Amino acid sequence: MTSQTDVRLDGSAELRTEREATPGSAGHRRERLKPSQATFDSYYGLPVLNEPTWRAQDIAGYLFLGGLAGASSTLAAAAELTGRPRLARAGKVAAVCALGGSLYSLIHDLGRPERFLNMLRVFKVTSPMSVGTWILTAYGPQAGFAAAADLAGRFPRLGRAATVGAALAGPAVATYTAALICDTAVPTWHEGFREMPFLFAGSAAAAAGGLGMLAAPPSEAGPARRAALLGAAAECVAAVRMERRLGPLAEPLKRSRLLRAGEVLVLAGALAGMTAGRRSRIAAVAAGAALLAGSACTRFGIFHAGVESANDPKYTVQQQRRRLAREIT
Repeated sequence: MTSQTDVRLDGSAELRTEREATPGSAGHRRERLKPSQATFDSYYGLPVLNEPTWRAQDIAGYLFLGGLAGASSTLAAAAELTGRPRLARAGKVAAVCALGGSLYSLIHDLGRPERFLNMLRVFKVTSPMSVGTWILTAYGPQAGFAAAADLAGRFPRLGRAATVGAALAGPAVATYTAALICDTAVPTWHEGFREMPFLFAGSAAAAAGGLGMLAAPPSEAGPARRAALLGAAAECVAAVRMERRLGPLAEPLKRSRLLRAGEVLVLAGALAGMTAGRRSRIAAVAAGAALLAGSACTRFGIFHAGVESANDPKYTVQQQRRRLAREIT
Protein backbone atom coordinates (compact mmCIF):
# COMPACT_ATOMS: atom_id res chain seq x y z
CA MET A 1 0.00 0.00 0.00
CA THR A 2 1.29 3.40 -0.91
CA SER A 3 0.11 6.78 0.25
CA GLN A 4 0.48 10.22 -1.19
CA THR A 5 -0.43 13.62 0.16
CA ASP A 6 -2.01 16.28 -2.02
CA VAL A 7 -1.86 19.89 -0.93
CA ARG A 8 -5.00 21.84 -1.67
CA LEU A 9 -5.16 25.52 -2.56
CA ASP A 10 -6.38 26.49 0.88
CA GLY A 11 -3.23 25.03 2.40
CA SER A 12 -4.79 21.94 3.96
CA ALA A 13 -3.61 18.49 3.08
CA GLU A 14 -5.55 15.62 1.61
CA LEU A 15 -4.36 12.04 1.97
CA ARG A 16 -4.73 9.77 -1.01
CA THR A 17 -4.06 6.06 -0.48
CA GLU A 18 -3.58 3.40 -3.08
CA ARG A 19 -3.64 -0.30 -2.50
CA GLU A 20 -2.23 -2.52 -5.17
CA ALA A 21 -2.00 -6.32 -5.16
CA THR A 22 0.76 -7.99 -7.09
CA PRO A 23 -0.18 -10.41 -9.86
CA GLY A 24 -0.71 -13.91 -8.57
CA SER A 25 -1.92 -12.84 -5.18
CA ALA A 26 -5.21 -14.04 -3.81
CA GLY A 27 -6.97 -11.20 -5.49
CA HIS A 28 -5.80 -8.56 -7.85
CA ARG A 29 -7.28 -5.37 -6.49
CA ARG A 30 -6.55 -1.69 -6.91
CA GLU A 31 -8.33 0.57 -4.51
CA ARG A 32 -7.98 4.32 -4.53
CA LEU A 33 -9.66 6.67 -2.16
CA LYS A 34 -10.83 9.53 -4.35
CA PRO A 35 -10.39 13.11 -3.24
CA SER A 36 -13.48 14.62 -1.77
CA GLN A 37 -15.54 16.96 -3.83
CA ALA A 38 -14.27 20.53 -4.09
CA THR A 39 -14.40 22.05 -0.66
CA PHE A 40 -13.62 25.61 0.24
CA ASP A 41 -12.55 25.33 3.85
CA SER A 42 -9.57 26.95 5.48
CA TYR A 43 -7.65 25.88 8.54
CA TYR A 44 -10.15 25.39 11.37
CA GLY A 45 -12.75 27.29 9.30
CA LEU A 46 -11.03 30.61 9.95
CA PRO A 47 -11.23 33.40 7.34
CA VAL A 48 -8.41 33.47 4.80
CA LEU A 49 -8.43 37.27 4.78
CA ASN A 50 -8.41 39.64 7.68
CA GLU A 51 -11.77 41.34 8.11
CA PRO A 52 -11.75 44.93 6.83
CA THR A 53 -11.30 47.29 9.75
CA TRP A 54 -13.34 50.03 8.11
CA ARG A 55 -16.44 51.15 9.97
CA ALA A 56 -19.66 51.05 7.98
CA GLN A 57 -20.82 54.51 9.04
CA ASP A 58 -17.50 55.97 7.92
CA ILE A 59 -16.64 54.18 4.69
CA ALA A 60 -20.15 53.40 3.41
CA GLY A 61 -21.10 56.98 4.31
CA TYR A 62 -18.00 58.20 2.49
CA LEU A 63 -18.99 56.23 -0.61
CA PHE A 64 -22.54 57.59 -0.58
CA LEU A 65 -21.74 61.22 0.19
CA GLY A 66 -18.88 61.39 -2.30
CA GLY A 67 -21.13 60.12 -5.06
CA LEU A 68 -23.87 62.58 -4.10
CA ALA A 69 -21.39 65.49 -4.14
CA GLY A 70 -19.92 64.73 -7.56
CA ALA A 71 -23.24 64.08 -9.27
CA SER A 72 -24.82 67.17 -7.66
CA SER A 73 -22.11 69.40 -9.12
CA THR A 74 -22.72 68.02 -12.60
CA LEU A 75 -26.47 68.47 -12.19
CA ALA A 76 -25.96 72.01 -10.88
CA ALA A 77 -23.98 73.00 -13.97
CA ALA A 78 -26.64 71.56 -16.27
CA ALA A 79 -29.32 73.48 -14.38
CA GLU A 80 -27.37 76.76 -14.48
CA LEU A 81 -26.64 76.51 -18.18
CA THR A 82 -30.34 75.86 -18.93
CA GLY A 83 -31.69 78.71 -16.80
CA ARG A 84 -32.89 76.88 -13.66
CA PRO A 85 -31.38 78.96 -10.83
CA ARG A 86 -33.09 77.24 -7.86
CA LEU A 87 -32.11 73.78 -9.02
CA ALA A 88 -28.58 75.02 -9.70
CA ARG A 89 -28.26 76.54 -6.23
CA ALA A 90 -29.61 73.38 -4.60
CA GLY A 91 -27.04 71.29 -6.44
CA LYS A 92 -24.13 73.56 -5.52
CA VAL A 93 -25.03 73.71 -1.83
CA ALA A 94 -25.71 69.97 -1.71
CA ALA A 95 -22.34 69.27 -3.32
CA VAL A 96 -20.45 71.28 -0.69
CA CYS A 97 -22.39 69.78 2.23
CA ALA A 98 -22.00 66.22 0.91
CA LEU A 99 -18.30 66.78 0.23
CA GLY A 100 -17.80 68.02 3.77
CA GLY A 101 -19.55 64.96 5.17
CA SER A 102 -17.56 62.68 2.89
CA LEU A 103 -14.22 64.17 3.93
CA TYR A 104 -15.21 64.00 7.58
CA SER A 105 -16.06 60.30 7.23
CA LEU A 106 -12.78 59.60 5.46
CA ILE A 107 -10.64 61.50 7.95
CA HIS A 108 -12.51 59.99 10.89
CA ASP A 109 -11.71 56.54 9.54
CA LEU A 110 -8.06 57.46 8.94
CA GLY A 111 -7.84 58.55 12.57
CA ARG A 112 -5.69 61.65 12.07
CA PRO A 113 -6.28 64.52 9.61
CA GLU A 114 -2.61 64.70 8.67
CA ARG A 115 -2.86 61.28 7.04
CA PHE A 116 -5.02 62.82 4.33
CA LEU A 117 -2.48 65.60 3.83
CA ASN A 118 0.37 63.11 3.71
CA MET A 119 -1.21 61.49 0.67
CA LEU A 120 -0.66 64.75 -1.24
CA ARG A 121 3.10 64.36 -0.99
CA VAL A 122 3.13 62.07 -4.04
CA PHE A 123 0.97 61.35 -7.06
CA LYS A 124 0.81 57.66 -7.86
CA VAL A 125 -1.24 56.71 -10.90
CA THR A 126 -1.41 53.06 -9.85
CA SER A 127 -2.96 53.95 -6.47
CA PRO A 128 -6.71 54.75 -6.47
CA MET A 129 -6.33 56.36 -3.06
CA SER A 130 -3.60 58.70 -4.30
CA VAL A 131 -5.54 59.60 -7.45
CA GLY A 132 -8.73 60.07 -5.45
CA THR A 133 -7.02 62.37 -2.99
CA TRP A 134 -5.85 64.64 -5.81
CA ILE A 135 -9.30 64.53 -7.45
CA LEU A 136 -10.88 65.71 -4.20
CA THR A 137 -8.22 68.40 -3.82
CA ALA A 138 -8.96 69.76 -7.29
CA TYR A 139 -12.71 69.42 -6.95
CA GLY A 140 -13.30 70.77 -3.43
CA PRO A 141 -12.22 74.42 -3.87
CA GLN A 142 -14.16 74.76 -7.11
CA ALA A 143 -17.32 73.30 -5.61
CA GLY A 144 -16.93 75.52 -2.56
CA PHE A 145 -16.37 78.71 -4.55
CA ALA A 146 -19.30 77.93 -6.87
CA ALA A 147 -21.67 77.61 -3.91
CA ALA A 148 -20.28 80.67 -2.10
CA ALA A 149 -20.52 82.89 -5.19
CA ASP A 150 -24.10 81.78 -5.82
CA LEU A 151 -25.22 82.37 -2.23
CA ALA A 152 -23.44 85.74 -2.00
CA GLY A 153 -24.55 86.88 -5.45
CA ARG A 154 -21.04 88.05 -6.30
CA PHE A 155 -18.40 87.18 -8.90
CA PRO A 156 -20.90 85.61 -11.30
CA ARG A 157 -18.34 84.84 -14.03
CA LEU A 158 -15.86 83.25 -11.66
CA GLY A 159 -18.72 81.42 -10.00
CA ARG A 160 -19.87 79.99 -13.31
CA ALA A 161 -16.33 78.95 -14.21
CA ALA A 162 -16.02 77.19 -10.85
CA THR A 163 -19.40 75.54 -11.42
CA VAL A 164 -18.27 74.15 -14.76
CA GLY A 165 -14.93 73.04 -13.33
CA ALA A 166 -16.64 71.20 -10.47
CA ALA A 167 -19.05 69.63 -12.94
CA LEU A 168 -16.18 68.28 -15.03
CA ALA A 169 -14.54 66.75 -11.97
CA GLY A 170 -17.87 65.53 -10.59
CA PRO A 171 -18.03 62.17 -12.45
CA ALA A 172 -14.54 61.28 -11.23
CA VAL A 173 -15.50 62.16 -7.66
CA ALA A 174 -18.61 60.01 -7.95
CA THR A 175 -16.85 56.93 -9.33
CA TYR A 176 -13.24 56.81 -8.13
CA THR A 177 -14.42 55.18 -4.90
CA ALA A 178 -15.47 52.17 -6.97
CA ALA A 179 -11.88 51.74 -8.14
CA LEU A 180 -10.75 52.28 -4.57
CA ILE A 181 -12.69 49.35 -3.08
CA CYS A 182 -12.13 47.11 -6.12
CA ASP A 183 -8.37 47.51 -5.62
CA THR A 184 -8.61 45.59 -2.34
CA ALA A 185 -8.42 41.82 -1.76
CA VAL A 186 -12.07 41.64 -0.65
CA PRO A 187 -13.46 39.01 -3.07
CA THR A 188 -16.83 40.50 -4.02
CA TRP A 189 -15.41 43.99 -4.47
CA HIS A 190 -12.27 42.88 -6.28
CA GLU A 191 -14.06 40.68 -8.80
CA GLY A 192 -16.80 43.26 -9.43
CA PHE A 193 -14.33 45.77 -10.89
CA ARG A 194 -15.97 45.82 -14.33
CA GLU A 195 -19.47 46.85 -13.27
CA MET A 196 -18.80 48.66 -9.99
CA PRO A 197 -17.95 52.09 -11.53
CA PHE A 198 -21.16 52.04 -13.56
CA LEU A 199 -23.16 50.98 -10.51
CA PHE A 200 -21.65 53.81 -8.46
CA ALA A 201 -22.23 56.34 -11.24
CA GLY A 202 -25.87 55.32 -11.56
CA SER A 203 -26.39 55.39 -7.81
CA ALA A 204 -24.82 58.85 -7.56
CA ALA A 205 -26.97 60.23 -10.39
CA ALA A 206 -30.11 58.83 -8.76
CA ALA A 207 -29.20 60.42 -5.43
CA ALA A 208 -28.44 63.81 -7.00
CA GLY A 209 -31.68 63.68 -8.98
CA GLY A 210 -33.61 62.85 -5.83
CA LEU A 211 -32.08 65.75 -3.95
CA GLY A 212 -32.88 68.06 -6.85
CA MET A 213 -36.53 67.00 -6.73
CA LEU A 214 -36.58 67.62 -2.98
CA ALA A 215 -35.08 71.10 -3.17
CA ALA A 216 -36.39 72.58 -6.44
CA PRO A 217 -39.96 73.17 -7.61
CA PRO A 218 -41.34 70.73 -10.20
CA SER A 219 -41.17 73.42 -12.89
CA GLU A 220 -37.35 73.48 -12.61
CA ALA A 221 -36.72 69.84 -11.69
CA GLY A 222 -36.78 68.40 -15.22
CA PRO A 223 -33.02 67.68 -15.33
CA ALA A 224 -33.21 66.15 -11.85
CA ARG A 225 -36.00 63.79 -12.89
CA ARG A 226 -34.12 62.69 -16.00
CA ALA A 227 -30.90 62.20 -14.03
CA ALA A 228 -32.78 60.09 -11.50
CA LEU A 229 -34.32 57.90 -14.19
CA LEU A 230 -31.06 57.36 -16.06
CA GLY A 231 -29.21 56.74 -12.82
CA ALA A 232 -31.74 54.21 -11.58
CA ALA A 233 -31.59 52.33 -14.88
CA ALA A 234 -27.78 52.31 -14.94
CA GLU A 235 -27.57 51.17 -11.32
CA CYS A 236 -30.00 48.28 -11.76
CA VAL A 237 -28.50 47.09 -15.06
CA ALA A 238 -24.96 47.17 -13.62
CA ALA A 239 -26.07 45.30 -10.49
CA VAL A 240 -27.79 42.56 -12.50
CA ARG A 241 -24.81 42.12 -14.84
CA MET A 242 -22.38 42.01 -11.94
CA GLU A 243 -24.40 39.38 -10.07
CA ARG A 244 -24.65 37.21 -13.18
CA ARG A 245 -20.97 37.46 -14.03
CA LEU A 246 -19.73 36.77 -10.51
CA GLY A 247 -21.73 33.56 -10.20
CA PRO A 248 -21.39 31.97 -6.72
CA LEU A 249 -19.29 34.92 -5.60
CA ALA A 250 -22.41 37.10 -5.92
CA GLU A 251 -24.18 35.23 -3.11
CA PRO A 252 -23.48 37.96 -0.51
CA LEU A 253 -24.91 40.54 -2.92
CA LYS A 254 -28.03 38.50 -3.58
CA ARG A 255 -28.61 37.91 0.13
CA SER A 256 -28.30 41.60 0.99
CA ARG A 257 -31.62 43.09 2.05
CA LEU A 258 -30.10 46.54 1.81
CA LEU A 259 -29.31 46.06 -1.88
CA ARG A 260 -32.79 44.73 -2.62
CA ALA A 261 -34.34 47.64 -0.73
CA GLY A 262 -32.08 50.05 -2.60
CA GLU A 263 -33.21 48.73 -5.97
CA VAL A 264 -36.89 48.99 -5.05
CA LEU A 265 -36.57 52.49 -3.63
CA VAL A 266 -34.52 53.83 -6.51
CA LEU A 267 -36.81 52.42 -9.20
CA ALA A 268 -39.96 53.52 -7.37
CA GLY A 269 -38.57 57.00 -6.78
CA ALA A 270 -37.47 57.45 -10.39
CA LEU A 271 -40.82 56.31 -11.79
CA ALA A 272 -42.80 58.40 -9.30
CA GLY A 273 -40.70 61.43 -10.13
CA MET A 274 -41.28 61.06 -13.86
CA THR A 275 -45.05 60.66 -13.42
CA ALA A 276 -46.71 62.20 -10.37
CA GLY A 277 -43.64 64.26 -9.51
CA ARG A 278 -44.14 66.44 -12.57
CA ARG A 279 -47.37 67.91 -11.19
CA SER A 280 -47.38 67.35 -7.44
CA ARG A 281 -44.86 68.89 -5.10
CA ILE A 282 -45.68 66.29 -2.45
CA ALA A 283 -45.08 63.44 -4.89
CA ALA A 284 -41.79 65.01 -5.97
CA VAL A 285 -40.60 65.24 -2.37
CA ALA A 286 -41.59 61.64 -1.69
CA ALA A 287 -39.84 60.46 -4.86
CA GLY A 288 -36.70 62.42 -4.00
CA ALA A 289 -36.59 60.98 -0.49
CA ALA A 290 -36.97 57.45 -1.89
CA LEU A 291 -34.11 58.02 -4.33
CA LEU A 292 -31.77 59.30 -1.64
CA ALA A 293 -32.65 56.44 0.70
CA GLY A 294 -32.26 53.89 -2.10
CA SER A 295 -28.83 55.19 -3.07
CA ALA A 296 -27.69 55.06 0.55
CA CYS A 297 -28.99 51.49 0.88
CA THR A 298 -27.02 50.51 -2.22
CA ARG A 299 -23.72 51.84 -0.87
CA PHE A 300 -24.22 50.29 2.57
CA GLY A 301 -25.33 47.03 0.96
CA ILE A 302 -22.21 46.88 -1.20
CA PHE A 303 -20.08 47.54 1.86
CA HIS A 304 -21.64 44.81 4.01
CA ALA A 305 -21.64 42.27 1.16
CA GLY A 306 -17.92 42.81 0.72
CA VAL A 307 -17.25 42.31 4.42
CA GLU A 308 -19.29 39.10 4.35
CA SER A 309 -17.30 37.76 1.39
CA ALA A 310 -14.03 38.50 3.22
CA ASN A 311 -15.19 36.65 6.34
CA ASP A 312 -16.20 33.46 4.49
CA PRO A 313 -13.12 31.50 3.33
CA LYS A 314 -14.95 29.76 0.49
CA TYR A 315 -15.20 32.97 -1.53
CA THR A 316 -11.43 33.44 -1.40
CA VAL A 317 -10.50 29.81 -2.10
CA GLN A 318 -13.10 29.55 -4.83
CA GLN A 319 -11.47 32.37 -6.76
CA GLN A 320 -8.05 30.80 -6.29
CA ARG A 321 -9.29 27.57 -7.83
CA ARG A 322 -10.80 29.41 -10.78
CA ARG A 323 -7.60 31.32 -11.47
CA LEU A 324 -5.57 28.13 -11.25
CA ALA A 325 -7.94 26.38 -13.68
CA ARG A 326 -7.61 29.26 -16.15
CA GLU A 327 -3.83 29.13 -15.92
CA ILE A 328 -3.78 25.39 -16.52
CA THR A 329 -6.09 25.60 -19.53
